[in-house]
Amino acid sequence: MNCRNCKVTLNDTLNFCPNCGAKIVRKRLTMKNLWEDVSLQFLNIDNKFLKTFTHLFTQPETIINGFIEGTRKKYINVIQYFAISLTLVGIQVFLMNTFFSDDLAHAMDFIKPFEKATGGKENPYYSSLASLEEINNYQSIIYICTVPIYTLATWLAYKIIKPVRRYNFTEHLVLNLYYNAQVIIITALLSILFLCFGFNYLLISGVVTFLVFIYLFWILKRVFNVSYLEGFAHFLLVMCMFTGIFLMVGVGIGITGIIIGYTN
Repeated sequence: MNCRNCKVTLNDTLNFCPNCGAKIVRKRLTMKNLWEDVSLQFLNIDNKFLKTFTHLFTQPETIINGFIEGTRKKYINVIQYFAISLTLVGIQVFLMNTFFSDDLAHAMDFIKPFEKATGGKENPYYSSLASLEEINNYQSIIYICTVPIYTLATWLAYKIIKPVRRYNFTEHLVLNLYYNAQVIIITALLSILFLCFGFNYLLISGVVTFLVFIYLFWILKRVFNVSYLEGFAHFLLVMCMFTGIFLMVGVGIGITGIIIGYTN
């Protein structure tokens, strides 16, 4: 028989293709073996997703440095992991728009007095309120757009620092994809969980944002194998770079919008 993926001739005793590594499927597709495949990938105690998720907290350098150096079978591929995180964001947005829309509206109540006091729809607070209520629908796009900014920030920062372990831009992209995927997953899970218990959405966002910064510090410390003091210095430089790049991108978009407005 031949491998259904790469067409290489196979020995009948093999369970995996020696050329592409794909599992050899001999049984016809049924609900039972489909469920077995899904449970093997995601639900068993030794599955790749659970190992990737837990080890990105406990030993992130093993996953990130390992992937960069070529160890790519033990954990989920960085692109797949980021795709899973975006899927979870889609579920979060659906649940928030369907079941927690009132909670999201109540979270913005502190802005409404400013809106009424300063002229309703003609004041900046009204547009801010509308933006805050609608931004939830664009979380996936926002996450995707921030990854290159994070990558550029860490890449530039470590060109200045010149650590022992030096990565190129693509390798910094791997670091930031794993980091952002982990942040997205935990943010989505905590948001859904806390909203189920009636917590304020803005309060949740503030707490999660604080934890996200701590986690970035932890990632940088472990991946580059430095002391806590050096890791904190690296973190501050990366955040300065990120803020500067973010502001420049914002100014660039604003100028482009003004130019387009004038030309039209």
